[in-house]
Amino acid sequence: MLRNNLGNSSDSKNEDGSVFSQSEHNIVATYLIMAGVISILSNIIVLGIFIKYKELRTPTNAIIINLAVTDIGVSSIGYPMSAASDLYGSWKFGYAGCQVYAGLNIFFGMASIGLLTVVTVDRYLTICLPDIGRRMTTNTYIGMILGAWINGLFWALMPIIGWASYAPDPTGATCTINWRKNDRSFVSYTMTVIAINFIVPLTVMFYCYYHVTLSIKHHATSDCTESLNRDWSDQIDVTKMSVIMICMFLVAWSPYSIVCLWASFGDPKKIPPPMAIIAPLFAKSSTFYNPCIYVVANKKFRRAMLAMFKCQTHQTMPVTSILPMDVSQNPLASGRI
Repeated sequence: MLRNNLGNSSDSKNEDGSVFSQSEHNIVATYLIMAGVISILSNIIVLGIFIKYKELRTPTNAIIINLAVTDIGVSSIGYPMSAASDLYGSWKFGYAGCQVYAGLNIFFGMASIGLLTVVTVDRYLTICLPDIGRRMTTNTYIGMILGAWINGLFWALMPIIGWASYAPDPTGATCTINWRKNDRSFVSYTMTVIAINFIVPLTVMFYCYYHVTLSIKHHATSDCTESLNRDWSDQIDVTKMSVIMICMFLVAWSPYSIVCLWASFGDPKKIPPPMAIIAPLFAKSSTFYNPCIYVVANKKFRRAMLAMFKCQTHQTMPVTSILPMDVSQNPLASGRI
């Protein structure tokens, strides 16, 4: 059915046609082009910094590198296809393009949620349970990172093989989960995705960061040496960066979750068109503000970025020592992640 609609331009205009004017499409396209360029360039710089400076190749930062890869994936595939369709006035890549576009966006989005959950667990074990944190090897981190990617792949493939489906949204210029067809398949898929990829990670994040906060407060009242306080400050920087990333990610994906819930338990036809376009735009927005968070919330990354712009080598980049209780955070061997 959808294949026929997308293959026939007149039918597509009627059923999957845009509710926006061409001027509104052009505004959205301009935003997507600007955001895509900023996102690709900033995340490439992030990857370049991690590749250039061996001191930054820690297990935690390996997770951040993978997050940057998900951001580049959305920016290099999602933004251009959406922008081109907005300039055209409707989805222009056919049925197969719709499946690829929507599938990759779900893939990178779910992988990002999984990776943020891995960051949370890493912070919890490093700060609250250092004895367990010390026993975590590079292979442990590789396993957790692969788990996040496999989880994303699973949920991206399900609509393609028949559990729910992908289709153009009401704007007609982008593809996503077909929430206008709120049948049993869509509702069961949506509820399962929200439970496993939103509620469970959110519960884990709240639990872990609650205990991390208690540990940080306990340390603040203890009597430690200046060197240990400096190293502990580095850990707080990384944790602060992780918390900000998670909060912003939740802000970005909440509108999309609301639209899916509305479509599942209400009338999809009553969802306002502006909300239908703002929700996916919000979901994509994390791709270009994550690099800003790295710079603002992490002193080591900030130093590394300044050093790279000044063409300094890793030997001249100032870095502080590593926490004695954080043996698992020793730099990874080059090329292992």
